Amino acid sequence: MAGDFTLGLASLQRETAAGRGLPPVEKWHPAHCGDIDIRIARDGTWFHEGTPVGRRELVRLFSTILRKDGDDYVLVTPAEKMRITVEDAPFLAVLLDVEGEGKNRKLVFTTNVGDQTIAGRDNPIRVEIDPATREPSPYVHVRRGLEAKISRPVFYQLVDLAVPGEGEYEGKLVLWSDGVAFPLDAPA
Repeated sequence: MAGDFTLGLASLQRETAAGRGLPPVEKWHPAHCGDIDIRIARDGTWFHEGTPVGRRELVRLFSTILRKDGDDYVLVTPAEKMRITVEDAPFLAVLLDVEGEGKNRKLVFTTNVGDQTIAGRDNPIRVEIDPATREPSPYVHVRRGLEAKISRPVFYQLVDLAVPGEGEYEGKLVLWSDGVAFPLDAPA
């Protein structure tokens, strides 16, 4: 079982290194092979058997075969599917680039594993508010149902870019990206 998973990873690593992009994990439907002791911590650190994964290339490779199945996060190859633990979101948005202005501005997020995503209709920003502490937890959709938690420094940048909302967003701070408005507070 573990041998097949390792062989599948080696093949995927060659393809990714050759510039073929992300593997088509949404098309792979292997049998569930159990759990693997991999955990993604709240701060975006990947752990294997309690030890941080120190090789950035390996974390990047694992991130390309990560998929969300219902409430579970799984690493999937054409031959196997293994469930992992994710404490919050699988990725962390660590950089923000801003292109343009106003309603057509594009907010480009870069994650801790190097993915880039433009917030918009297909990649919304959402904010959860902790009911006890009232602390915001902002997220942006990255790909295939996977989100990145927006780091505190990036969230502060977003707050600086927010404008007063109009219409349905009256009384709220709103971010515009790719023609879509995103309120900075949680939905009622």
